[in-house]
Amino acid sequence: MADFGYDISDYTGIDPLFGTMEEFDALVAAAHENDLKIILDLVPNHTSDPHPWFIQSRASRDNPKRDWYIWRDRRPEGGPPNNWLSEFGGSAWQYDDVTGQYYYHAFLAAQPDLNWRNPEVREAIYDVMRFWLGRGVDGFRVDVIWHLVKDAEFRDNPPNPHFVEGRPPNEQILTQYSTDQPEVHDVIAEMRRVIDEFDHRVLIGEIYLPLHRLIAYYGNDLAGAQMPFNFALLSTLWSARSIEKIIADYEGALPAGAWPNWVLGNHDRPRVASRVGREQARVAAMLLLTLRGTPTLYYGDEIGMHQVAIAADQVRDPFEKNVPGIGVGRDGCRTPMQWDATAGAGFSTARPWLPLANDYTHENLANLDADARSILSLYKALIALRRKLPQLVTGAYQPVAAQGDILLYRREGEGNGVVVALNLGAQPVSVASNSIGIGREILLSTFLDRQGEQVEGTLDLRGNEGVILGRSAQAG
Repeated sequence: MADFGYDISDYTGIDPLFGTMEEFDALVAAAHENDLKIILDLVPNHTSDPHPWFIQSRASRDNPKRDWYIWRDRRPEGGPPNNWLSEFGGSAWQYDDVTGQYYYHAFLAAQPDLNWRNPEVREAIYDVMRFWLGRGVDGFRVDVIWHLVKDAEFRDNPPNPHFVEGRPPNEQILTQYSTDQPEVHDVIAEMRRVIDEFDHRVLIGEIYLPLHRLIAYYGNDLAGAQMPFNFALLSTLWSARSIEKIIADYEGALPAGAWPNWVLGNHDRPRVASRVGREQARVAAMLLLTLRGTPTLYYGDEIGMHQVAIAADQVRDPFEKNVPGIGVGRDGCRTPMQWDATAGAGFSTARPWLPLANDYTHENLANLDADARSILSLYKALIALRRKLPQLVTGAYQPVAAQGDILLYRREGEGNGVVVALNLGAQPVSVASNSIGIGREILLSTFLDRQGEQVEGTLDLRGNEGVILGRSAQAG
């Protein structure tokens, strides 16, 4: 093992899912043999408090690793150094009796933030990245990347004039000085240079920011993250015009040459099937897999998993434990994957960390895989069509004017195109031929029952139905 000036195993522990390093290497090799990619979740903003780095940092004020974390004196009048709040409730500062200073934690007190203004910290994390890239991983999804750098003067954050009682308490202040600092883009450019030391690797950033700030994370000359996550679909009003505007704004704001991406579900937001309803979940699947860019699918959404109600004695999410009673808990979207109808849903033979959904004995991958018209079969059909039609991957996005609950757009490429028509309402609607073109054929319906149907004059859509139209030779 290379000499990094510290034990790299401090930061590269193997999850029990993978077992030994040899088993991990075998997993990567098997993935690549099957043309699959392995993306690791990198959490460089903070460590745990029993991490060897932090144990040293809190040992004394003159410890060599003291400045690896963010330590500050109390205010002259007493109390935390400033008014910054933890994402999970309460002050973001924890007093340490041993050394008489506070350390900063954007999340839990057990998750102290690293000091990314310290060059030694940066190099330590970059060496961790090189370690895994050298073992063949294809890139990283970088957790809370917009949090990495904090204001050098630790100024108080301003109050949020739009705060509403009943919302999470951390929203009482704006994170003007504790997140999204200008210097963070220098850090991300350095991360990207590490990625570029290896061929065909990717840097993805988890970023919850408004669009005009999000796109800055592509970096000058696209030298930042290749894919700053676009979470717009997670919180939008589920209506044709709202989504149409989100797509237009995003496409219009992207820097020249930037590659877009779309996220339909993740570990922080309620399940898509619960957000938009089971019927619209199929329409959402077609939307995700026909927009320009890389689609990101959260586990279980492909089988229509819904938000699970979590009883008070089953809560695991520290956010809900710290701020109970206002609905911030995320456990409901993190329940075990429903593989089959066996005990534990095929996820585990032990009692799982979170409860299973009540419907897992019939709403599971094994059952839905055997159903030719299930939502799982729809996802498979959409992925297969993307592979057959390059315009669905690299083609241009062209909006088509529509009204009511209809969302229409074309994907044009290589001298050919397809039309996507989505009914985001529950009532049947018709689309005129001048919107979709004459002589079109349905290549795929969200109901999986109209492939090959010729469309002349008007396209009739059932409630909660989406279709992809093209010419028969395209899907052949």
